[in-house]
Amino acid sequence: MKEENHKKGIMGGTFDPIHNGHLMLAESALKQFELDDILFLPAGNPPHKQGRHDGADAEQRLAMVRLAISGHPHFILDDEEMHRHGLTYTRDTLLRLKAKEPDTEYYFIIGADSLMAFDTWYQPEDICKYCSLIVAGRDGADESILRQKTEKLRREFHASIFFLDAPKVNISSTSLRSLCREKRPIRDFVPDAVAGYIEEHGIYS
Repeated sequence: MKEENHKKGIMGGTFDPIHNGHLMLAESALKQFELDDILFLPAGNPPHKQGRHDGADAEQRLAMVRLAISGHPHFILDDEEMHRHGLTYTRDTLLRLKAKEPDTEYYFIIGADSLMAFDTWYQPEDICKYCSLIVAGRDGADESILRQKTEKLRREFHASIFFLDAPKVNISSTSLRSLCREKRPIRDFVPDAVAGYIEEHGIYS
């Protein structure tokens, strides 16, 4: 009898810093879509984050993700993007993952804002060949506009799009960096180990 395909979620991002919102989305996707694992892929040089200088360096971002997911049996760190030269594109990441595990089904977890801009991504039709999209964060988004965009992407790229039933978490890495610069506490928003690491290394302050 043929073995059932593995199903893996992908959480990409700069994770600068990783926070409880990221972890809650990953946990919700894991349960709702019965995924086997969630891959956390810290981005090396994403094209939409060029020219920003107020963040942690690559090794610090990697260390924070490692600390945040430590002890969770279904959260896996994939650090290959961090060591690639040049810009990192989702399409190339998926090609790499499919080459290693061609029978695995991949589910790329994105926010509603990313879905609205999806057709501006690099080779979106290829992305849709290699994975399904799980969209989080519909709270506050215009449902009718989101629905129209979803149908457009399904028509144009044969996109497989699902929506995640998870509460919207009002945390952003940008706001956390601001709190750190203002010497305000962030332990309610990030795992204790991550907060300790940020304090110890004076990141963002």
